[in-house]
Amino acid sequence: MSSPSQNTLKIGMIGFGRFAQFLAETMVNQGHSIRATSISDDTDLRTQLGILFFSKDMIAFLESNNDVILLCIPILSASQVIKSIPFHALKQPVLFADVLSVKEHPKDLLQQVVPQDSDVLCTHPMFGPDSGKDGWKDLTFMFDRVRIRNEVTCSSFLQIFESEGCRMMEMSCEDHDKLAAKSQFLTHAIGRVLSEVEVEPTSIDTKGFQKLIEVKESATRDSFDLFSGLFIHNRFARQQLDNLELALKSVKQQLIKRMNEELDQSINTPNN
Repeated sequence: MSSPSQNTLKIGMIGFGRFAQFLAETMVNQGHSIRATSISDDTDLRTQLGILFFSKDMIAFLESNNDVILLCIPILSASQVIKSIPFHALKQPVLFADVLSVKEHPKDLLQQVVPQDSDVLCTHPMFGPDSGKDGWKDLTFMFDRVRIRNEVTCSSFLQIFESEGCRMMEMSCEDHDKLAAKSQFLTHAIGRVLSEVEVEPTSIDTKGFQKLIEVKESATRDSFDLFSGLFIHNRFARQQLDNLELALKSVKQQLIKRMNEELDQSINTPNN
């Protein structure tokens, strides 16, 4: 495989939704060449960015001499999409990378189906179009070099995020999912619960309550499919949901116990 010139890559994106478009803008601004294939089609944006778009022709997309193929697909459809890629159409080894919010799931899938002469890099930019709208400086970018032989291509891809000031965090996919279950999934779960009880701003909001509103709005801005994917395909998420449920029950029990103690004390205290 020919090495790409320094900091310049031919990146093929499978999936071109809001997050992929968000990444593509920065990649194009850095001088990378982007081509994409997706069921969605933001014609104005891809025309503006000069992106070569393959509407329904995966064969032509794979034959277009990509250095990197970046999977920007929903978690719930990852298995179907990855297993349907016609790898025989590849003209040369490439770096397969993903940006899914869970990591063990795509890692297992890619190791099963990606040709042995191609590389695998699992990543998770811990930010999105909203949190990263003013730049990526100090935002966390997690990555796991699952199977890397072409260090030039891998380093050039990671440099996309490093050069924007991201906090580069190398860790295993398993460790990522453990931590993400306690942070990202738990945040989404609490936000969804707040949405279910229909919390809304009031005229006497405390700062703490305003933060709860922000959590609810942030969680519900993402699709329920994403939330479901964080639960279904992160094996550590179920325990966190169970822990949340047990904690709510525990707090309720403590409150009822204290209420009963206060009532008993009131009843047993003689009036002056």
